[in-house]
Amino acid sequence: MSLQFNKWLFWNLVAVAVFSSWYLLPNHGFWLDIDKTIFYYFNEKIGHSEIWVNVIGLTNNRAFDGVALLAMGIVYYSYYKGASSERKRQLLIVGFIMLLTAVGLNQLGRAIPVERPSPTLTFDNIYRLTELASFKTKDSSGDSFPGDHGLMLMIFTAFVWRFLSWKAGLWGCVFVVVFSAPRYMAGAHWWTDIYVGALSVASVGMAWLMHTGVFDSLLVWLDKRLPPLSKS
Repeated sequence: MSLQFNKWLFWNLVAVAVFSSWYLLPNHGFWLDIDKTIFYYFNEKIGHSEIWVNVIGLTNNRAFDGVALLAMGIVYYSYYKGASSERKRQLLIVGFIMLLTAVGLNQLGRAIPVERPSPTLTFDNIYRLTELASFKTKDSSGDSFPGDHGLMLMIFTAFVWRFLSWKAGLWGCVFVVVFSAPRYMAGAHWWTDIYVGALSVASVGMAWLMHTGVFDSLLVWLDKRLPPLSKS
């Protein structure tokens, strides 16, 4: 219990420290400088390179979200396919709880009293991806905080790190970086929407779920009530 308490305390302190340093500082302090630097760096590239327009435009198309889902599915299935029947059952239940957690924490994030338009709706005289691309894409959000895609990816990372392996967890970390990047590269999100907003929500949510015994109790409860896997 002591070790679990230490982990619970650590991740809650991380969330409070990161969010407070962003929320309480005037104009978000040094975080705004980071956000502006990253936004203008990629916005300048969009305005002067057709390759950047096409690449960032494609990765912000709704269809590209399927690539992230496929990548996560491949990692999860690679551990599922060779597992015993008992382990497969456990992984299915874990996956179900993971989906419920994603829905719940996304709603928690929406409840944060912060309404923050994306950079493309904040700054003037900028390049807009939707005006430069010849296909449908996304470059704005009326309320971009916290970053929902980043949050989903972080939740996946936490689950697979604990219930699959540290290698799966590292893949999850790679997915967070790679699949959340197009959002702030296009200006649809601020960098801190992901690495402050999503990280804070994920840290608090997963700390209470993983390190208080709630998840383990839920796993046992579902295991007793759900039907066994078919052996056919």
